Amino acid sequence: MPTPPDPEQPPPGPVLEPVRVVRLRRFDALAELMRDIRPPGVVTDEDDTRELPPVPAPVSRPPGVPGAGPRRAAVAVAVVAAALVGFGCALLLTGRQQAAATARPAPAVTTAPPATAPVGPPASAPAPTAPAGPPAPATAPDPDGPGTLRQGDTGPEVTDLQRRLLRVPDVYRDGSTSGTYDTTLAEAVARFQLWYGVSGDERGVYGNDTRRALESRTGSGDDS
Repeated sequence: MPTPPDPEQPPPGPVLEPVRVVRLRRFDALAELMRDIRPPGVVTDEDDTRELPPVPAPVSRPPGVPGAGPRRAAVAVAVVAAALVGFGCALLLTGRQQAAATARPAPAVTTAPPATAPVGPPASAPAPTAPAGPPAPATAPDPDGPGTLRQGDTGPEVTDLQRRLLRVPDVYRDGSTSGTYDTTLAEAVARFQLWYGVSGDERGVYGNDTRRALESRTGSGDDS
């Protein structure tokens, strides 16, 4: 078992220096210290800071001195009095103007008799002429020729057309001879034009070309 070292001899190692304890100073002493070590020519905030003068205490008025309240009341009374005087002057001026207007006589108004218009035209005036109306439209000639028959026509010429178509095989089969150009007759005329190459007239219209082609195949007589 090792023997403990001798307490009278220091242990081996670096020699420790004594520690110097510095007591903290107060802030005032620290400020004095900083002021002492401040270099010359440097201005700090403490030099610029000046103490404000004390605020003067409000002056109390003595009991006998009037304040601002009576003065304001006097100004208000003066304003109201001036307004009343102005209003009275305006009323007086208006009354004088009305009295002068009523005292002035009104001018007499003369009414002229109404002018009477002449009853009839003068003897030398020309008689009015009626305006000329638009000219009657000229009737355009039928492109299919005079005597053309079309759907809606009636009469003996339609009956003659129906009888002639009945002579052509299968063109107007079981057709009537009522003398009315109806839809059935128009279809028969169009069929005849298509089968026999008639192209000068409108389809279903019995014009000059269709008339010549039909009469050439049915003759000129009236055979029933």
